[in-house]
Amino acid sequence: MTLQDYLQLRNGSDVRGVACEGIEGQSVTLTEEATENIAKAFCVWLISHTGKTQVTVAVGYDSRITAIPLCDAAVRGITSTGHNAVVTGLSTTPSMFMLLKDETRQKERYCHGSIMITASHLPFNRNGLKFFAHGGGLESADVKEILELAATYRFAETAAVGERIDAPYIDTYAASLVDKIRTATGEETPLAGKKIVVDAGNGAGGFFADKVLVPLGADVSGSQFLDPDGTFPNHIPNPENAQAMQSVCDAVKAANADLGIIFDTDVDRAGAVDKDGVEINRNRLIALISAVLLSERKGTIVTDSVTSDGLTKFIQDRGGKHLRFKRGYKNVINEAIKRNETGEYCPLAIETSGHAALLENYFLDDGAYLITRLLIALSDAAKTGHELTDLIADLQVPAEAEELRVNFVDGCDFRALGKKLLEDFTVYGQNLYYAKPAEENYEGFRLRYDEHHGNGWALIRMSLHDPVLPINVESNVVDGNVKIVKDLYYFLKKYDFLDLTPFEQSINAWRKRKTQAVKEKFAQIENK
Repeated sequence: MTLQDYLQLRNGSDVRGVACEGIEGQSVTLTEEATENIAKAFCVWLISHTGKTQVTVAVGYDSRITAIPLCDAAVRGITSTGHNAVVTGLSTTPSMFMLLKDETRQKERYCHGSIMITASHLPFNRNGLKFFAHGGGLESADVKEILELAATYRFAETAAVGERIDAPYIDTYAASLVDKIRTATGEETPLAGKKIVVDAGNGAGGFFADKVLVPLGADVSGSQFLDPDGTFPNHIPNPENAQAMQSVCDAVKAANADLGIIFDTDVDRAGAVDKDGVEINRNRLIALISAVLLSERKGTIVTDSVTSDGLTKFIQDRGGKHLRFKRGYKNVINEAIKRNETGEYCPLAIETSGHAALLENYFLDDGAYLITRLLIALSDAAKTGHELTDLIADLQVPAEAEELRVNFVDGCDFRALGKKLLEDFTVYGQNLYYAKPAEENYEGFRLRYDEHHGNGWALIRMSLHDPVLPINVESNVVDGNVKIVKDLYYFLKKYDFLDLTPFEQSINAWRKRKTQAVKEKFAQIENK
């Protein structure tokens, strides 16, 4: 593989690629050889940052079908260069960092860093690597450095091969969550009498039912897809996927459960479902954990840029400040860390995708820890005869909200064209009598429309990695979105490098709904 081949595996602060055949037109890019070299390079990176001559690296993986071969390849890379590998087996991404912070575990077997083999919610043929050191997850620049080393560094093969030690950690990690809930509630089985459905989507999150909920007294009999299966035969393990959310919502209603929980493949994200089978996701999830944290201490909640105005009001009503920052979980986490370092208390950094990182938990995006915090709130609410969702009863939801993902045409310089388009849109928005720029804006350009022209807002931004222009639109009134969408369509249609099909589909869908509504109204009149 060339340097360019290695660099193309970088996806933000992760390594990701096609790890096996199975989808037509997608050839393997993340080979065992590449994984071996990347693991060697990570050891070199650790040596340069720790001053050690020999390091120990923990390696874990989720349920993907290529997990074990890639784990073995990573271990070969580590041990062949004289370093030691601790294999934790089936793991969650957050647990691979927490073992570095576990003082008892570190006394028994000190690790200088860790590798998690996962590709989150991507299709079965994908896989990847995430890296942790004691300071946290590595940044994109660190991953670039590691990939450059993997491609170009002359690794010294040693006569003394390092040691491989198999030492699972998930039981210890689960026990720490149980202890936290017991300590916070003051009860051994605070979830006794509660029925809770867990949907792991055949990822790595199945442990949560038997190793966390059952010891706390919960009935998990309605849970589904707990067994690891990297073909993901039931649905994609992804709280943002409509099919996955519908599946867990149906399971909650079928079991007459008090709460539903869904994890992504490697459990760094989570979603929830209330007792009525309604999803607690995106703005509702952010509001729920914000309500919990702000009841303890007022501070700033850092989210991505596409959260709703209703969420802003909800946070402000509880004495907090809402900062809409950039998309990308590392972006919101790093912004929260930076603000805390300057003295501004930020207890939470969270994306609408379900990535939630708490100050009290090292700003680690951990779906299991997020749910742990909500379970404590569930227990506390039950003691006073309340429901968990009573905490967000006053959350105002937009009347309409949608995201239009506009593709750039193939082969164009989408980054340069997108930058110029945003500059043009900024000028356009600054000269409208019926709309004005948002006061705070950290990504793309957000435009607020008055009550006669949509009563809402639009945000145009560039995708973090893809030739896509995501456009979010939100309105406080029915039929407000279409006014905003039409205004944006008028602005964008002059750019021949854009595929505006999503706009045309959105407008046509609105027309069909209006036509159907008129037909139904006439039918009611005729029936009278």
